[in-house]
Amino acid sequence: MYGTLAKLRVKHGHIGGLQLVTEGFEMPKGAVAVYTFKMDADPDELWMVALFENKETYVANANSPEQHRRYQILMEYLETEPEWHDGEVVGAKTS
Repeated sequence: MYGTLAKLRVKHGHIGGLQLVTEGFEMPKGAVAVYTFKMDADPDELWMVALFENKETYVANANSPEQHRRYQILMEYLETEPEWHDGEVVGAKTS
C-alpha cells in the first residue's frame, strides 16, 4: 500500500462545513481508506491519512481532474495549503 499523511489547518469554525462537503466525495479508484483526525491540542488542526492500493493508483489519483476539483473545494475551508507527507506503508495491523 501507499499513501499520504496530510496536515490541514482549517479556518476557525469551518470544520462542520468541511465534513459535510468531504462526506459527499466519492472514494477515488484504488483508494483503500481515508481517516481524518481532529487534534485535541488544536481543534482547527486536522491530520488526514489516505491509503491506496499502490503508488501507481495514488499518483494517478493525484494527477486526475477529479482530485484537482476536490482539492479546490477543500481549499475553500483551509487557511493554508495542506502539508503532504507521501510514502509506502511498511506495517499495518487490524483486528
